[in-house]
Amino acid sequence: MADTEREQQRAELYRGIWNIANDLRGSVDGWDFKQYVLCTLFYRYISDNLTKYINDGEHAAGNTSFDYVALSDEEAAPAKQGLVEEKGFFILPSMLFENVRKAADRDPKDLNEKLEKVFSYIEGSAVGTDSEDDLAGLFDDMDVNSNKLGATVEERNKRLVSLLDGVGNMKLGDYQKSRIDAFGDAYEFLMGMYASNAGKSGGEFFTPQEVSELLTRIAIGDKKEINKIYDPACGSGSLLLKAGKLIGRENIRQGFFGQEINITTYNLCRINMFLHDIGYNKFDIAHGDTLTHPAHWDDEPFEAIVSIIWSELTQRQSGSPFKAWMAHTKIA
Repeated sequence: MADTEREQQRAELYRGIWNIANDLRGSVDGWDFKQYVLCTLFYRYISDNLTKYINDGEHAAGNTSFDYVALSDEEAAPAKQGLVEEKGFFILPSMLFENVRKAADRDPKDLNEKLEKVFSYIEGSAVGTDSEDDLAGLFDDMDVNSNKLGATVEERNKRLVSLLDGVGNMKLGDYQKSRIDAFGDAYEFLMGMYASNAGKSGGEFFTPQEVSELLTRIAIGDKKEINKIYDPACGSGSLLLKAGKLIGRENIRQGFFGQEINITTYNLCRINMFLHDIGYNKFDIAHGDTLTHPAHWDDEPFEAIVSIIWSELTQRQSGSPFKAWMAHTKIA
């Protein structure tokens, strides 16, 4: 019964993504569309996540009628420092996904400017704190002023409204029980939609879930817990996250480490960490070439190292690149 319910929820999620794709068809290229949906999903996720975190705390303290969404920015501002220390970021009530969406439905004319300010504020909330590097640039791939959304500001805002409504209408389930899986499913579905048509980018960004699980199981073996896990070419982070799913995030005691040379994929990996509810203090994802400028040289030893290597050493007649997969374990 549980499997049937999960498949129904997944199917509904996929329909939601297709609905957004239909609304934006012909205006936004598939690979760019993927970025817009992922960033909007991320924006909704951290808004919902922060709201639930604050509301749960207030309700547990006896303030059962409290709702952070309804709070004024002035009332919320004093809590900024403490929340950044705990969650790694802060969002004013007026900047929450739910409130921005409602305001856009009433008057969409300046939605692009509003979203630009919101994304800048979220990233800026972490400046000067331990989570600064984890938040910086996460929304860079969502250009709300791009001509790809439309030739005029009016056209862009119309499509941004459709994007917010499409993501807002997705039934992602209860946060604690199913939301994280739903976001992960959306991510993988979007990758699958466009990886097959993305040529080299597809091979670079997308790893089938079955491959990730197989290689991660080989790397972890029968371990019930490890000190930390590392991927020197982490891509979107699928192997790291699969390890957390297999043995439990809490059983990777010192966290998740990785490095990625492609800036877009690097951003996706950090977003993916947040989407899977891994706190900013439990992951360290670096941007750069691991071979020439390894970022985690001083963090060794890692109890488990996982990696997928992609190359174009061999071309089949069909033009498909040869893919070499590798995973191994290093015992501390």
